Amino acid sequence: MKRRQFIAAAAGLPFALAAPRALSQALDELTIVYPSPGGLGYFALYAAIGEGYFAEEKLKITPRSVNGSAAAIQALLAGQAQLAHPGPGPLMAARDRGQDLVYIYNYFTRSQFNLVVPETSAFQKPADLKGKVIGVGTADGAEVAFVRSIFDAEGMKEGADYKFITVGEGGMAVAGFMQKAIDAYASDTAGAATLSLRGIKLRSLTPPRFQSYFGNGYVVTRKYLDENRGMLERFGRALVRGTKFGLDPANKAAVLKHARMGNPQQLENMPFAEALMEVYYRLTAPLDPAKGFGYNSPEAWEMWQKTLLASGDLKKPLDDLSKAYSNDLIAAWNAPK
Repeated sequence: MKRRQFIAAAAGLPFALAAPRALSQALDELTIVYPSPGGLGYFALYAAIGEGYFAEEKLKITPRSVNGSAAAIQALLAGQAQLAHPGPGPLMAARDRGQDLVYIYNYFTRSQFNLVVPETSAFQKPADLKGKVIGVGTADGAEVAFVRSIFDAEGMKEGADYKFITVGEGGMAVAGFMQKAIDAYASDTAGAATLSLRGIKLRSLTPPRFQSYFGNGYVVTRKYLDENRGMLERFGRALVRGTKFGLDPANKAAVLKHARMGNPQQLENMPFAEALMEVYYRLTAPLDPAKGFGYNSPEAWEMWQKTLLASGDLKKPLDDLSKAYSNDLIAAWNAPK
């Protein structure tokens, strides 16, 4: 989904990893290709590596990074990895081209974009922003379309009921609020972390149904799913344990340490890393804990398909949308040990 990354990804470059605990003599190997080298964003994987959960499942994990979801899908289809981590849009586009890919684990369960206002403001809902100015990082960023769809649902039209102005990201967004040049901001993951770090506490005005626009998750080919269910059960069990470990505030220091394996540059500014980690905790927590980690909501998939059709990214509905995702392994992944 997101075009801008924290650092440029090196295509096909593996990260050197070492599982410090619970080594095994016979480990099955899994290579996973990610659309960016995000150690903090993929904290669950690195926590599961660092805490030895994959080793306990007799798995050796090799993460690799490429530049974007489309490239991740290409690497998967080329046999360079067993799993990929693309967004739902590129996956559905690939299925529309006849590639039988299956989204098996919903990792970023919430939208990485948000319509936010300072906590001290009087605005409580999107409709309160009628006649107001919404700051954006760039004029054509994906977050702009996301926030526009929120206002569309309220019957509010750009230009007549509100307007966007480009203020940039990070400190420029902070300045926009402090100078009262903007009333709200179309924020992405890093933007929310920056505003929080600079002392601007935020209130999200994103309606619950828009929070269901989930992001990237784990994808395999149908053939691999059918032939390696046991392997994927072991993978998902370890990943769920890594997620739970990461979401426990008591493990914050260990999570940040493990995340260095994936992208040490993200940890160079520790206050920013900690603020960013708080955002990722929210993005990866289940919308409905009773459904378990990794669960795919059929309603959320329908929402995504409608959005992609409206934007023209899909020319026609998929023949069978339910084949784009699977919840078959959710029970096994979330079963108590």
